Amino acid sequence: MTRKRALIVDDSKSARVILSRMLEKYDIEVEMAESAEQSIEYLKHNRPDAIFMDHLMPGMDGLEAVQAIKSNPQTAMIPIMMYTSQEGELYVGQARALGAMGVLPKQVRPVDVSKVLYELHLLPDRRDGEEPALQPVELEVAAGAKAAAPAVAAAVPAAAADSVRRLEIAIKDQAIDLRRFIVASLDSFASRVVSDVRDTHQPAKGAVEPAPAPLPEPLLKPPWPWIWGCAAACLLAAVFAALWLSARQELANSRVEAAGLAATNAALGSARKDLADTVKDLTRALNTAASASAAPNPASASASSMRAAEVPYGEIPLDRGLLDAMRALLSMLVAQGFHGVVKVMSYAGQFCLTGTAAAGYVPANPALPATKCDAIGNPFEDSLSGQQRQSLAFGNLVAGVRERSAGAISVAIVDGPSSRVAQPYPPRTETLTAGEWNKAAAANNRVEFKVEPGAGP
Repeated sequence: MTRKRALIVDDSKSARVILSRMLEKYDIEVEMAESAEQSIEYLKHNRPDAIFMDHLMPGMDGLEAVQAIKSNPQTAMIPIMMYTSQEGELYVGQARALGAMGVLPKQVRPVDVSKVLYELHLLPDRRDGEEPALQPVELEVAAGAKAAAPAVAAAVPAAAADSVRRLEIAIKDQAIDLRRFIVASLDSFASRVVSDVRDTHQPAKGAVEPAPAPLPEPLLKPPWPWIWGCAAACLLAAVFAALWLSARQELANSRVEAAGLAATNAALGSARKDLADTVKDLTRALNTAASASAAPNPASASASSMRAAEVPYGEIPLDRGLLDAMRALLSMLVAQGFHGVVKVMSYAGQFCLTGTAAAGYVPANPALPATKCDAIGNPFEDSLSGQQRQSLAFGNLVAGVRERSAGAISVAIVDGPSSRVAQPYPPRTETLTAGEWNKAAAANNRVEFKVEPGAGP
């Protein structure tokens, strides 16, 4: 069968390498392009089976490239999947409206890659096989798995529903394969036993049946067919027990993953609340700034109080909710005739992480001891350049405010030192968990706003 071929378009070398290694595990040939312009040039002479397109790139961005590819009749039928850290229903809807099939996040798991490859038809559907003619025998493990699956799905949070569904499908597939194997094996052994019995009791052609003896010879022969049948039954019982234990282990792993997702959801809820508090405090700061600008000597007015907003691990610091807060702040400052500087300071938290440099790092399971972390730091934040710390929309907002205010308002973006923490990290002891450590790291992974009135132009 001809190997499928995929094109990865991303200006980040590390992102291209990580995704290409995941695709090569599925025997997919990978081609790479560093920019949207280079990918369009590549498509003039090549036809890949799928394209993974980044969003933020120098020159033409990913959405513009998608529109150009879909506008060309020769390349319009190639499926495109956005490979970016951008997310949200609005962005996904915009990408699909331009022709993309969906969005694959850069903090991706192998199971998500497998799901996307099935959607892109780069992998054969495992459920296309026909059911056998034999009717499978119902086993207790299948009934138990079907009864336990709804209970597990009801117990885990909504964020873990996909993991439970995948586990339920895997258990069902294993039970069906096991039933098929048992029925086929028993049918084969039954046929063999019947054949052996017939051979034992059927005389050869032309031979005279011997006279009955006091002790017939067949009764003296060992019952080998029955011994083989018992041995096969024992072997099947052992295989069944191994599959049952494997299913239990997968269920336990899914529960641990669900607990981790619940903790992540709680952290995101806390970050959302902190962001709302930040908007309120910035509104108070605007009132203070307006009073200071109306004073006879605005340069002598004291700077307004500073407020921090937490940034979840793996997200661009200056994007999403912070973009909305910054837009509201600058609009109010321009409307009030404010003169001065708005300082935006970004701080990176030091997280307890698991993974490798090649496959990427993710926050460790909250129950994992902190001494078992594969790394302590923030490789995602460290890999971003100054321009990559802010989204394109944030950069356009900052660049336009100086023109709209006639130079009266300027925005300064500063990288804060990691030594300045909002919440001290706990001492690293044997009993310290990754969840306790990452709680402090999440509080320290933040962006601070500071409004400083100055003299008018």
